[in-house]
Amino acid sequence: MMLASSLNMWATPQGDNAQIAEQVRKEIVKLPFYSIFDNVEFQLTDGALELSGEVYRPVMKKMIEKVAQRVAGVNTVTNNIEILPLSSYDDRIRLALARQLYRNQVFTRHSIQAVPPVHIVVKNRNVTLEGVVNSELEKNVAFHVANGIHGVFSVTNNLRTDI
Repeated sequence: MMLASSLNMWATPQGDNAQIAEQVRKEIVKLPFYSIFDNVEFQLTDGALELSGEVYRPVMKKMIEKVAQRVAGVNTVTNNIEILPLSSYDDRIRLALARQLYRNQVFTRHSIQAVPPVHIVVKNRNVTLEGVVNSELEKNVAFHVANGIHGVFSVTNNLRTDI
């Protein structure tokens, strides 16, 4: 089952779980403040949903939990989502990287999407790139753009090409 780049699953659900997981994904990406600076992952097992990942805005952790609880078929929700620390340095890195990445000719067509494929997680000036891209070229370009941002300590490239 293919999920949006911002939402990853640890195990591929089967049957009804696949439909429930898809509904959870849809509800999360429809949240008004969900953005490329958030990365949410989840695992669904027999109605038990475990959320993990990182969010930029503290309010998003609770909002994601609430919409997940409302999905038919979800019986329990364990919310292990981490709230990223507030930091003006991290904010500058997020914005600079988003601008540079989505202005790059390789990614300009993605910039018009409601939730573009590359998610930028910045914690204490360390960048993690999450999501699904179309090719190894896109994966490598994203990594090099992130490494070129002033103030970045390290870059972890978790981008996948499983489309």
